[in-house]
Amino acid sequence: MKILIVEDNKELADWLAKALRQAQYAVDIAFDGEDAELMLKVARYSAVILDLSIPKIDGMTLLKRLRQSGERVPVIILTANASLDGRVAGLDSGADDYLAKPFEIAELEARIRAIVRRGQDRAAPEVMVGDLVFAGATRQFSIKGEPLALTPREHAVLEHLITRVGTTVSKAALSESVFGFDDEADPSAIEIYVHRLRKKLEASSAQIATLRGLGYLLRDAS
Repeated sequence: MKILIVEDNKELADWLAKALRQAQYAVDIAFDGEDAELMLKVARYSAVILDLSIPKIDGMTLLKRLRQSGERVPVIILTANASLDGRVAGLDSGADDYLAKPFEIAELEARIRAIVRRGQDRAAPEVMVGDLVFAGATRQFSIKGEPLALTPREHAVLEHLITRVGTTVSKAALSESVFGFDDEADPSAIEIYVHRLRKKLEASSAQIATLRGLGYLLRDAS
């Protein structure tokens, strides 16, 4: 799951990015509205964390342009101005949620999970592939009730596959979900992560199949 942080305060942006990466998100940062607008045109994000007071294109204008273009990516506004009028204006302009500074990272993570679930319109936040279970509310994996230990990028690959279960996912799509703009992605990296995941799924009936020339498919092999 990839998040875009749009925040001109570098210290805050870097702190947010570090915290969200530790929570197993892939993260990109834009320090102004122009860069954010460009990044949103060339990459797909699960959510956007948007400060309103950013240079070049302010956050409210960026949000309006985003919605006018038909882009429905969930947006959480971060701002030091938590007035009622400000919240109403942000929500009316197309924001999905509003969080005032200062805030706790745990609350932000919970809000991200909530708006992503709403955006995916999931009636049931739990996904099962054989005895592999993904709890959407917590983003945790388990096999036969036991937690599955994954590195952040292994987690990103498996989450991308399980939230598209039954669909073949290309290597390029997996790479986009795992790596940010600033990452140096080795073309063979996805193959390495899939190999490691297969090892960790050996005790499960869930299997990652390779469809040559197409990509990968997560399925129940029982």
